[in-house]
Amino acid sequence: MSETKAFQDYYPDDFAHCYGCGRLNEDGLQLKSYWDGDETVCRYQPRPYHTGGFPGFGYGGLVASLLDCHGTASAAAAKYREEGRKMGTEPALRFVTASLKVDFIAPTPIDGILEVRGKIKEVKGRKVTISETLSAGDKVVAKGEVIAVLIPENFMAEK
Repeated sequence: MSETKAFQDYYPDDFAHCYGCGRLNEDGLQLKSYWDGDETVCRYQPRPYHTGGFPGFGYGGLVASLLDCHGTASAAAAKYREEGRKMGTEPALRFVTASLKVDFIAPTPIDGILEVRGKIKEVKGRKVTISETLSAGDKVVAKGEVIAVLIPENFMAEK
């Protein structure tokens, strides 16, 4: 990973409150995503309260959140890259999830670091598609695909 600042650290304050990736949400996961060559990567250490139906394993919502928020962050980074712009330049590029597909492959242990890896499949206009894997150690425990769409510049004015 060549960058020291995470994709999410570039989000404008108005868009930095997400439970999964918002740096301004003290109670959230505060995920951090980075480029690793042509892939994106996020590493996260679950907490004991992320337990699902069985002790020592995470709940499905955690898995979905990791894929979801890493996917939208990856979409923003990919769009900046496609436009030849540095992250954080104006106008800000911020994405939301249009579609999230999750395949649960194996129980997700929460006693170690989880790693999400994303591959940008397509950048087309306002839409970015990312395929992802979630691994615990060397084992892929979930796969997913996120279709993210660019938030219009005037979104906050429309609410």
